[in-house]
Amino acid sequence: MKLSKRRLNEKQIAAITILAQPKRAGMTYDDVAKEVGVARSTVFEWKKQDLFCEELKKEIVRNTIDRLPEVMEAVPDIIIRDGNAAMLRTLLQAHGLLTDKVAVEQKSEAGSVDLDAMRADIKRMRSGK
Repeated sequence: MKLSKRRLNEKQIAAITILAQPKRAGMTYDDVAKEVGVARSTVFEWKKQDLFCEELKKEIVRNTIDRLPEVMEAVPDIIIRDGNAAMLRTLLQAHGLLTDKVAVEQKSEAGSVDLDAMRADIKRMRSGK
């Protein structure tokens, strides 16, 4: 299998540098397009391309990796203050403390469950006998 080398051009790289900044470095998409010398629609077309998106994500990570310890330090306080279950889940996953959900399937032969006996047990338990 021959792999083709996909590459970004200089204008795409320049756009990624801007787009990876918080709030696009204060620029609108029109500003970004003008800065790199393309039409606004071209920037949006690039954003539909897997390679462009992958490189944009990598650049965002490179720009924010140094702040990650500060973010992780703030997470417990936010969870406690806001009761944010989603953030708790993320924190537990980051620390490897949340296992993947495992589905358990119970197979039984047809008719092997005695529903009447189960109902009688439930009734007995409810009555406290």
